[in-house]
Amino acid sequence: MLVRLLYASRARHVDAQTIDTILSQSRANNPPLGITGILCHGGDFFMQVIEGGRDTVNRLYSQIVRDPRHEQVMLLHYEEIAERRFAGWTMGLVNLARINPSIVLKYSETPVIDPFAASGRVSMALLEELIATASIIGRTT
Repeated sequence: MLVRLLYASRARHVDAQTIDTILSQSRANNPPLGITGILCHGGDFFMQVIEGGRDTVNRLYSQIVRDPRHEQVMLLHYEEIAERRFAGWTMGLVNLARINPSIVLKYSETPVIDPFAASGRVSMALLEELIATASIIGRTT
């Protein structure tokens, strides 16, 4: 059974090296596990979608909750799915500070996204829009 999980967390320390480390670990570890998804970062937070088998996604989420790079991990959305939406990314990347503010305004009260103040459904809609506007980098196919 496939599931999709979306969470947000406060980042303890975000810099290019931290992002590169997370991406390289994800891109190395995810394919054998059947995990796909995207990592978004903006300011002091992460927002990530993970897709894959239910047990595998649940174990990975448990690891993320214990990861010292994350604080205040909050589950925003979890659902059983018939097909993957982020299948083209072993782990895509979005820098939310670099996306067009008009896209964010469609889904937020301000041009700065705050995943802790938005519903999971709204956050998923924003991510769908980012796919449509080719704002995700690191596609594997």
